[in-house]
Amino acid sequence: MQTIDRAMEIIGIISGNEAAKWLSITEISKECDLPVSTIHRLLNSMKKYGLIQQDPDSKLYTLGNKWLEYGLQLYDSFDFVGLIRPEMERLMNEVGESIYFNKPFGLESLVVERIDCPTNPIRIYDQLGNRIPMHIGAANKVMLAYMPLAEAMKIVGTLVSAEEQDAFLEKLQLVKLQGYGISHGEKTKGTSAIAAPIFNQMNELIGSISIGYVNFEVTEERQSLLIEKAVEYGRRISTKLGYGKG
Repeated sequence: MQTIDRAMEIIGIISGNEAAKWLSITEISKECDLPVSTIHRLLNSMKKYGLIQQDPDSKLYTLGNKWLEYGLQLYDSFDFVGLIRPEMERLMNEVGESIYFNKPFGLESLVVERIDCPTNPIRIYDQLGNRIPMHIGAANKVMLAYMPLAEAMKIVGTLVSAEEQDAFLEKLQLVKLQGYGISHGEKTKGTSAIAAPIFNQMNELIGSISIGYVNFEVTEERQSLLIEKAVEYGRRISTKLGYGKG
């Protein structure tokens, strides 16, 4: 288990390094606080399985293509190509904003898909693969609101301070009553998001679809339209996935 823990620590360091995608073995060793010899052994093992690759000239390391292969397999398993992505594209064309699909992963959610509007010069940009704490943002709050209560309570109890938990849970109740979540400036100042839940054939929550937009000079009429469309497409996608038929 120690080897796996160390390997995943290396993967986390390389994937989380925004300043440079390629790192030297010395930089990795320093970040992990492990001897270069240990890091070298781990990197060689990960190279063997395509998890890490090394530039033959600079000798620097980055993530291997195996992660892309796994990601594409996971992508296909969610029925994105045939079911979800076309609906996201239709929604993008109707509202002219960026559309996101998030999935819950423990205490965080993962941005699994994003469709940007090519005609909109101002975009809300959350990278694919971004992990966002579950108590932040419309996409996450709508998922919390529709999760089984015990699961939601566990997440809220971990991420939200004791003093704020009651108020936070009341907000989640309102989200579920309304059928959508809305947030303003929680991740980026001057931006908003509206989200609706998505369910599968087993009537289980699998994620949320959200519309991200810049909120200056947005009229109430425009916001009402975005809410209407987020809810509509959340239901459309859920129906396509068999929700209500299980």
